[in-house]
Amino acid sequence: MLEIIEYTAEYIKDPFGILSGKRYEFVLDLNVPEDDELYREQGVYLRAIYLEDEDRIVKYDFYERVSDQYLDFDMEPEEEEELTRFCREHLPA
Repeated sequence: MLEIIEYTAEYIKDPFGILSGKRYEFVLDLNVPEDDELYREQGVYLRAIYLEDEDRIVKYDFYERVSDQYLDFDMEPEEEEELTRFCREHLPA
């Protein structure tokens, strides 16, 4: 499961009305165990776009913390559910 150390969340403004629904970008610093294939010595963070109206993650990507290098990993369905729940519960005011 995801162990979130800290996070930021911000509303994504759409001044042209192209996107439907309210979207938020979450950046989550993760604590990844050394025995996990996602582990990086410099640390790992996750960027996720959460669509509030549909209560779902529309996109997520993992990155190495210091270099911002993209890491090509997918989450397990349970982890996606956990992330969705986290985003729902931590929407900015």
